[in-house]
Amino acid sequence: MKILLVEDDREAAEYLQKAFAEAGHTAHVAADGESGFLLADSGDYDVLVVDRMLPRRDGLSLIAGLRSRGNTTPALILSALGAVDDRVTGLRAGGDDYLTKPYAFSELLARVEVLNRRASAKEVETVYRVGDLELDRLSHVVRRGGREIVLQPREFRLLEYLMRHAGQVVTRTMLLENVWDYHFDPQTNVIDVHVSRLRAKIEKGFDGPVLHTVRGAGYMLKAG
Repeated sequence: MKILLVEDDREAAEYLQKAFAEAGHTAHVAADGESGFLLADSGDYDVLVVDRMLPRRDGLSLIAGLRSRGNTTPALILSALGAVDDRVTGLRAGGDDYLTKPYAFSELLARVEVLNRRASAKEVETVYRVGDLELDRLSHVVRRGGREIVLQPREFRLLEYLMRHAGQVVTRTMLLENVWDYHFDPQTNVIDVHVSRLRAKIEKGFDGPVLHTVRGAGYMLKAG
């Protein structure tokens, strides 16, 4: 499970990150609400664990902002505010669970695992569409304008990731981590080569570009 922990208390964040790792999960840490929002909005996380009181942007605003953008990643709120009204406010802001401090890590872990199971049990989208471009995750068939396009496995993974984030800027780091499983930059042009090949296959002979380079930022897949 890949968890985003948004916690400004350094000692608490380090403890939780280590505890999640010992339980077999990966936890990335954001130390303030604004960076947490950006990571949650652009990354692929299974569950968010968000402290309510944060610098730069509070936890409830962070979650509400994500929900307004269509991000449905399950979110658990951590807070010292435990009154019924506080919990209700947190849940109405878009939180999926609310845990009051102090808490036992075993309970936090159990709640996070429950949120992940619930999300995994939901119907998974199997067909992505961007304009006249279509990708079927189950059959591994890609079509544009009804015409089938043959892709190599890595090209398919690259296109699938871009289509899952259609309309958003996808950075090189995101591609390295989620398509190539690299957690470092190998300082090669592997991404540029694959993007160039993919672009040729999904655009040559079709109406208009769909894979756009965002200078200094990354790439974006969008129709028109």
